[in-house]
Amino acid sequence: MRHHPAYRERMSKRSFSIPLVVLFEHPSWQEPLFAALREAKVAFEPFDLKSACFGGHDVPQAQLYFNQASPSSYVRGNARSVPFALAFMENLELAGARVLNGSRPFALELSKSTQVALMQKLGIPHPRSFIFNDPKALRARESELTFPAILKPNQGGSGARMYKVENLNELEHLLATQPELWLPDNLLLLQEYLPHEPENGIIRLEFLGGELLYAMRVIAPGQFNLCPSEICHPESGSKNPDGAEVCVIQPAAVAAKFLPYPEVPKEAVEQAKQIIKAGKLDVGGIEYLDTSDGRRVFYDVNANSNLRPSVAAAFGFDPFQRVVQYLKRELAGEASGVRRVG
Repeated sequence: MRHHPAYRERMSKRSFSIPLVVLFEHPSWQEPLFAALREAKVAFEPFDLKSACFGGHDVPQAQLYFNQASPSSYVRGNARSVPFALAFMENLELAGARVLNGSRPFALELSKSTQVALMQKLGIPHPRSFIFNDPKALRARESELTFPAILKPNQGGSGARMYKVENLNELEHLLATQPELWLPDNLLLLQEYLPHEPENGIIRLEFLGGELLYAMRVIAPGQFNLCPSEICHPESGSKNPDGAEVCVIQPAAVAAKFLPYPEVPKEAVEQAKQIIKAGKLDVGGIEYLDTSDGRRVFYDVNANSNLRPSVAAAFGFDPFQRVVQYLKRELAGEASGVRRVG
């Protein structure tokens, strides 16, 4: 984004009262980050997207903004936070503010169809997908469809409202009896079902500042909710902290396993890096799986990364401390007038 030289000069000379603002919707997800920021004595202000307002004439109040909004907010009754977050970030960016995981990465996370298009452009293997707003329209492409298939919302999150369907009749019946599945954006995907060995699970790669933070294997037979937050999937034998906002998408009876995966193939990391770079994600998680017929298929892009401390500990570090270190470097770059290009 380019601004008039005089505008850039005014922005560079501004003294901000707030170094960092963190945009959030799910307080329990963000508490480990907030705690790490406090421990590092980084001054910041949380900005709750659930009930908020901004003026179209407002000027940025912070040196740096960090977006931690979640597409799955609608399953918690907080659907309004998503359009607000997108509008607010666009306003901030047009005013010259720096927003990590800003409007473009967030828009990518909000749209599975855009993720498919990006991976198609990059030549990265991904599930064959059909995007539709009326099941009748799928009938015209029926000869191209294969079953079983996965029905999922375009604006997904935490595995919400995903179903495995065996044919078009089952899909039409499902949507007729559960019209709420069209929410929040009235756009759905019918996506190729990817058979894989349940004991192998899926692989999630977490990136920070364009570099791999860690990789983990997630084994959760029969589940679509693979959110790595310990609020959603507590460690074995542990309980959520008192007062924590628990995940509304209940895990299955068999607990999901989140395992460190140090032997992740370099080729997979490089492919995921392409997605991170092209999507301009500052922080993000990329998911793929190895199919039973030997394919590596990437299927999900997450801008809001719920980091797993127990997995990072296996690699010898605290993930939230790493994020704070990254934020401090970005703040230093903003203060000096040097911005990362990417």
